[in-house]
Amino acid sequence: MAMLEVKDLEVCYGVIRAVKGVSFSVEKGEVIALIGANGAGKTTILHTITGLIPAKSGSVVFEGKELTKTPAHKIVGMGMAHVPEGRRVFQQLSVLENLRLGAYTRKDKAGIRESLEKVYARFPRLEERKNQIAGTLSGGEQQMLAMGRALMSNPRIILMDEPSMGLSPLLVSEIFDIIRVISESGTTVLLVEQNAKKALAIADRAYVLETGSITLSGKASDLMHDPSVQKAYLGE
Repeated sequence: MAMLEVKDLEVCYGVIRAVKGVSFSVEKGEVIALIGANGAGKTTILHTITGLIPAKSGSVVFEGKELTKTPAHKIVGMGMAHVPEGRRVFQQLSVLENLRLGAYTRKDKAGIRESLEKVYARFPRLEERKNQIAGTLSGGEQQMLAMGRALMSNPRIILMDEPSMGLSPLLVSEIFDIIRVISESGTTVLLVEQNAKKALAIADRAYVLETGSITLSGKASDLMHDPSVQKAYLGE
């Protein structure tokens, strides 16, 4: 059984069908990329998986449990974390306060301390700035904080929405290196990303979304060399 199974998912905003019968799976330990243009439905799919938007029909099954009627805060406690588009850090709180909020579903104090040490080891800049107000961080540092906050819930799967958006090329490379390390440490990753070249370079498999439907899927290395993907998303 796949770790995450999305089947025939339909999501509507009023009369607009934003997601039209999408099905895909994520196996434990994989990095899966969802790529596509703006408005293709990528963010909507992540929001539906994590309980932020209701599904009109279809199912989302995580580790054998149906999620479509489960509240978002309970989904976090089940082992799924979401790094939202636009980072969404708590601007008025310190770096440390943001990180602690990432562990709000946990009661194991020793485990939380251990997770904090791991986050600081992975993101040394966050430790350097732990008492700094999050809203004063650079865009790249806020992205690291959003990722670190998600890791504080000790997730088995992490959903990342456009982690490279608005960052300099140097920082984009750094963020993708971190995603690779997160994966290698045993956390499954579902990645939504407009930078198709970077996403396909680290993914095991990928799905291409166009106007709410999956039009292509396969091994990421194969899609990297697919002429239609190259033309539409890789600028080749």
